[in-house]
Amino acid sequence: MVRLPDQEIISDEKPHDPTNHSLPSLPSLPPIDHGKDAWFFLAACFVMEALVWGFAFTYGVFQDYYSTLPMFQNSNNIAIIGTCAMGIMYLDLPIIFTLYRIYPNYQRLGCALGVLTMCLSLGLSSLSRTTTHLIISQGIFYAIGGSIAYSPCILLMEDWFDQRRGFAFGVMWAGTGLGGAILPIVMETLLDRYGFRIALRGFAVVLFVLTAPLVWFVKPRVPPALRTAGVDDDAVVQQQLSKPRLTEIRFLWTSGTFLLFELFNMIEAVGYFLPSIYLPSYARAIGVSSGTLEALTVILFNVASVVGCVIMGAIIDKWDVTTCILVSTVGSTVGVFLIWGFSVSLGPLFVFAIVYGLFAGSYTSTWPGIMREVVRKDGAAESSMVFACLAAGRGVGNIVSGPLSEALLKGMPWAGELGYGFGTGYGSLIVFTGVTGLVGGGSWVVRRVGWL
Repeated sequence: MVRLPDQEIISDEKPHDPTNHSLPSLPSLPPIDHGKDAWFFLAACFVMEALVWGFAFTYGVFQDYYSTLPMFQNSNNIAIIGTCAMGIMYLDLPIIFTLYRIYPNYQRLGCALGVLTMCLSLGLSSLSRTTTHLIISQGIFYAIGGSIAYSPCILLMEDWFDQRRGFAFGVMWAGTGLGGAILPIVMETLLDRYGFRIALRGFAVVLFVLTAPLVWFVKPRVPPALRTAGVDDDAVVQQQLSKPRLTEIRFLWTSGTFLLFELFNMIEAVGYFLPSIYLPSYARAIGVSSGTLEALTVILFNVASVVGCVIMGAIIDKWDVTTCILVSTVGSTVGVFLIWGFSVSLGPLFVFAIVYGLFAGSYTSTWPGIMREVVRKDGAAESSMVFACLAAGRGVGNIVSGPLSEALLKGMPWAGELGYGFGTGYGSLIVFTGVTGLVGGGSWVVRRVGWL
């Protein structure tokens, strides 16, 4: 399997021969899969993930708040702020990854610049007077900064973890769920008390204080000076150190394995984001009058996804990837059709939020298995670019799901015509979410018929 450029380039187990003066004395390298350096790196990635992506989950709170302000309430473009942020952070990863692959020695510097860009974008957002200003600063620039800061965490993960790689990715991605559960509550409190200008400035300072120290730990296991010293004669290593070639992205149109996984990944993503967006309004539709209880549905979803990501990350290292996808698919589909579809009170809705977060929220933790599968069958593929393209596919699903969900709810179809949750006006949304989740697990079927 082709490995990332930083992985095991210099063996930390090869003894140095003091009589051999042709090679410099090499320091021992931190171990892979264990040791304090690996765990510090993973902890830094977890917190970075929680803050970068967790803030993106606050855009629903900001959207509600901005719509109440006289300067923004007549604008039809408020929703674009969140769409830009989430969409760009997914879609620009192939570009960011390619730049980091060309200039690997600048990954830590890039991470620092990304942190500064995020903080400055939030500071500029606090000065906004039109939605255009917000789209540019809080939407576009924050997303670009977040991608630049976050990408080294992905690219260097395979440098630090090998046998426990899936578990490490799962732990890191669990940060999104934790941040998505905590930060919306924090931002809603700040907005209510201080307004958006002070809230954004305050969070920009907090974001810098929390993320700037993390940059120190987001570093390669093998120092750049040793990577470029030419002390390893392994031809594969030297090839990996070279700049990305066309063959490294050719899998996009030549690998049937990747194309099938990507297709199902995009289909699953189109429906995945809908429950987290509409659970609060669905709770109102079934008679819940407390804003806190409405928000609790999303909090439970995000907290459950933390657990789901970690568990799926652990089993993806041991099970076949399509089996793991099947587990996620069955759990989420059953949750949508049998629990959400029949939820007409708050208790079952809470159960659905937990079940859906646990199973659907773990879908991205199967990506290390997909990456491994694609690289195994296409030796020219590079695993980090496979990840970037999977993320971009999920971004397409995220962007499409917004306008599509509005079309599904237009006129509140089936309202009063069907029973239980299907007759609340959200029936078409429930069915669509369940169907896309079911089809998103199609790789298991494709494997059984011999196409994977």
